[in-house]
Amino acid sequence: MSGEFTQAVMGTSLLAFIVLNGLLAGGAAWITGKAIAVGWKPLWQVFAYSLLLALGTRFVLFALFHSVLFSLPGLLITLAILAGISALSFGINRARKMVAQYPWLYERAGLVGWRERLPVPSQPQ
Repeated sequence: MSGEFTQAVMGTSLLAFIVLNGLLAGGAAWITGKAIAVGWKPLWQVFAYSLLLALGTRFVLFALFHSVLFSLPGLLITLAILAGISALSFGINRARKMVAQYPWLYERAGLVGWRERLPVPSQPQ
């Protein structure tokens, strides 16, 4: 990507965007998804909190790196990244919580899923 393109689309340099979104806001998004899952909150809250994180991230980019504050493409890209990280964290932690809370009912099925535990067939005597 050229510098002019990233400046026009995201409102800031690519390096500043990656460092702030990937490391700082991405870590906050991961913790947000985990907190929502562990607290048994619904999935839609992941997206509400991701929007708040994205708005805060855009402000930090504006304040520290003199980027464009009201850049809709930049906000949407930031929101998509943070919502994806939060949703992944939510899925992983919700699956872990369901299997740990109800081990007689559920077993892990992949990274973000669980399934009903099949009954053990009884041995004929």
